[in-house]
This record gives sequence, C-alpha cells and structure tokens, in this order.
Amino acid sequence: MEIEEIKRIIIDQREENNNFFKTEKIIERELDSNNLKKYLKYPNLLVISGVRRSGKSTLAHLLLKNEKYGGMDFDDERLAGFDKYDFNRMLQAFYELLGNNLDYFIFDEIQNVKTWEVFLTRLRKTRKIVVTGSNAKLLSGELATHLTGRYIDFTLYPFSFKEFLTVKGMDFKKDSSIYSTAEIAQIRTALKEYIEIGGFPEVIKFGGAITRRIYADIVTKDILFRYKVKNRNTFREYANYLLSNFGKEISYNRLKNIFGIKNVHTIKNYVEYLYSSFLIFILEKFSYKLKQKIIAPKKVYGVDTGLINTMAYQFSENTGRLMENIVLLELLRKRSYFNDYFEVYYWKDYYGKEVGVVIKRGNSIIQLIQVCRDLSLLSTRERQLKSLIKASDELNCSDLLVISYDYEKEEEAAGKKIKFIPLWKWLLK
Repeated sequence: MEIEEIKRIIIDQREENNNFFKTEKIIERELDSNNLKKYLKYPNLLVISGVRRSGKSTLAHLLLKNEKYGGMDFDDERLAGFDKYDFNRMLQAFYELLGNNLDYFIFDEIQNVKTWEVFLTRLRKTRKIVVTGSNAKLLSGELATHLTGRYIDFTLYPFSFKEFLTVKGMDFKKDSSIYSTAEIAQIRTALKEYIEIGGFPEVIKFGGAITRRIYADIVTKDILFRYKVKNRNTFREYANYLLSNFGKEISYNRLKNIFGIKNVHTIKNYVEYLYSSFLIFILEKFSYKLKQKIIAPKKVYGVDTGLINTMAYQFSENTGRLMENIVLLELLRKRSYFNDYFEVYYWKDYYGKEVGVVIKRGNSIIQLIQVCRDLSLLSTRERQLKSLIKASDELNCSDLLVISYDYEKEEEAAGKKIKFIPLWKWLLK
C-alpha cells in the first residue's frame, strides 16, 4: 500500500473515533484502569481480548486518553491488501502525521495481517502497545511463541449489571445498604431487561434486533473465515445447538452422533473455535482426580444472555439457567478485572445431586453456590438444599450461598448456615 493511502485511513479512523467519544455516552468500565495501564510500563505490551463488540477498542482509547498515541483498526475493508511489508510504511505515516515522539500505539484486530506478531516483537522494544482482538487462540498462541512472558493478557466482557444500570442512568452507590421500595422495583425491572437483552453496548443502545447481527459476525468473521471451516451449515447448526442447550451437560461423542460427524476431533475443534472466539465458555465437573475431570461431561454457557435468547427462543422457560449464566459470567469478570485468580466448576455426585457453581482457590473449595429462580416450591427448595449440604460435606466447604430471584434470608439446615440472596443484590455487591 502507498503511504498516502495509509495516511488517509489513519486520519479517517481518528476522526471517526473522535466523533464517537464526543457524541456517545462513554461508560467507565468496572475495573481498575490505572492498574491496567501500569502493565504498559513493563513488559509494555497489553493484549485486550474478548468477544466482538464488547467495547475493547473503547477501553484501549480510554486507557490512553491522556497520552499521545497512534491507532489503527485492521478490521477495515480498505486494509484488505495490507501485508507485512506495509508495517514500516504505516509507522512512517504515523510519524509524518503525528510526530516522531509517539510513545503509544493501539492496534485493533492486527492478527488479520500475517507476521503481525513479529512486527509487535520489534516495535515493543521502543514503544508501548495495546492490542485488541476477538480471538484468544491467535492472540495468546502466536504472541506466546515470540514474546514468552513479555506481555499481559486481559479479557473484557460485555457490560456487567452495574454497568448496565449506569447506562440506564441508575447508578446506585456501592455503599448503599438500604434500598427503598421504589429503588428495588427499578432494579428488578432493569434486571429483567438485562437478563433478556444482555450487556452488549450496541444492543443496549439500538435494541435487541442488532443481536443477531453481532452473532452472525462472530460466527462468520471470527470462526468460519478465520479457521476456513468447510462444512459451514453444519457448524452454524452446531453453534446454535450449543447455545440453545446452555447450562446442560454435553459430551463430544453424543454431539458427534447428533450431527453425523465421523471424527470426534472435529467436534472438539468446533468447541475450541467457539471458545477461542469468546462466544461460549466451558464449565468442567469438579473432581480431585484429573482423569475424572477430563472424561466427565462438560457444561457450555454463553458470553451474553441476549445472544442466548436470540438463539434459544425460550426466555420464560430458561430464566433459572439464564440467572446461572449471569452468575458465572460475573465470576469470570471479577477474576479478569481484579486479577483474582480462582477456578470455577460444577459438582455432581453419582445420585444426580448437583451444585451449579463451585469456587476453588489454590487447593481449597472456598464457596458453593446454587442458583435457583424460584424457591417457593417445596420440592425444588429441598432438592437444592440437599445437594448443597451433600457437596458441603464432600468438599469440606462451609460457605454456602443460594442465589434466587427475590428471596433473602439466612437459615440453618443440617447444622449448616446457608445464606440466601436475590440476584440483583449479589450483582451489586
């Protein structure tokens, strides 16, 4: 590409970005931005990954809002012919337009260009770089080869419920311990909408109709084209099936039979593609034995309940599982945003007793969580509590929590204290 052509793209993208920040309501994400920016001091390469349209680029620009920086979004059709020989021309274009004293660069979806990781390896020696992308495998895999231990990876998720409330103009104080009846009604109404449409910024702004477009872009651009999947219709059906069966146990052999695919490795690859593109995440069954963890059925959850509802078409029937999906997403969000490493599993015994969320830190199980929409039905309540108590005994964990839609109390059962909390209050903690 010619330098003047690259310059025009740089200028156009800067103008579009400046207009975006002038006209849009920008929400500061629920994370420590200053701490995140510190990662650029050393090793001076920060990778912000996450599902498409979750706000990665906006976060990158917010981090550098007080710095002089250059930025290029490679998810631009005008850069379709950009190759490895154009990287130096791009740098020259930046320096001619903005000066030689650029300390920072932001590159969106740079993995679209071959040998991008070699270019970043060279540039990071003298500049601080933020890279955003929607494919974990490409970003972490290829960077790890060239930059072992010399970059920081951070995962961004769609808006949390707190961020959703901020968008809606309902920014409740963190230290508020007393909620009025009117406030609780507002929050519950907002929670119902959040469960239904999810946390993608564009969906909150434009409505649920755009959700299908986001889903199609993830499947087509981030998976089918990137991995050159041959059986595209089969893969689309496969992706739809997994999202429609979120929160349920899956096995690769059963999926192989359902879709008539001969090789189980193809099924595993499909799951990996969806996982690497952040469309789904996998929950393993907890076991102290590694072999049991590997062979046990896994559960699939979606990165956003709005996407799930778009594909599943059963919102009212799925509310309990959608709540569980939201709880798990919030845990993953906290683990990423606050650098608090813990592992999340589900638990199930031979008799079918099950606990939806098991949190493990180090060698200890630190909390067991059941998520249940409605505890008014006696049989449901007994089943949930019996499973929780059984898991508590087996896993030696005394921190027992039940998250429901609206019940709050602390009770004792079988000599164990069990806390009950509404989902909205747990999300606002």
